[in-house]
Amino acid sequence: MARRSAGILLYRERDGGIEVLLVHPGGPFWAKKDLGAWSIPKGEYEEGDDPLASALREFEEETGTRLEPTGVVELGGVVQRGGKQVTAWALAGDLDPSSVHSNTFTMEWPPRSGRQAEFPEVDRAEWFGLDEAREKLNAVQAELVDRLVARVT
Repeated sequence: MARRSAGILLYRERDGGIEVLLVHPGGPFWAKKDLGAWSIPKGEYEEGDDPLASALREFEEETGTRLEPTGVVELGGVVQRGGKQVTAWALAGDLDPSSVHSNTFTMEWPPRSGRQAEFPEVDRAEWFGLDEAREKLNAVQAELVDRLVARVT
């Protein structure tokens, strides 16, 4: 069975245009990657879990900010390379990216060292205009930006 993730594409109007909040994955593998490495705040959920509730939970875990589901806009799903299914919703809102703090994960680092190191799941967040967001996002997730524009403009 394919892995499933659910996420929230937070957006705001700024200077007559739309901006979206994206997150950059933490950990040593992503440290020097930029274009195509960013994501919407999202995470995996299990069979039987409510996808929207999972998306809201994952947003809070990755940003430290709790959102209410009032006014969510369904964006549908996309399938990433590797087969992971990502279902997303858009929500109008605002937050200060410098206030973002995420949960952490532990992995062996450096490889084959036997030492465990802890890293943030998300190392930073940033607001991007639509064109820049499409460049920064995982290529498949860029489709979610297009769907946002089609539904809210």
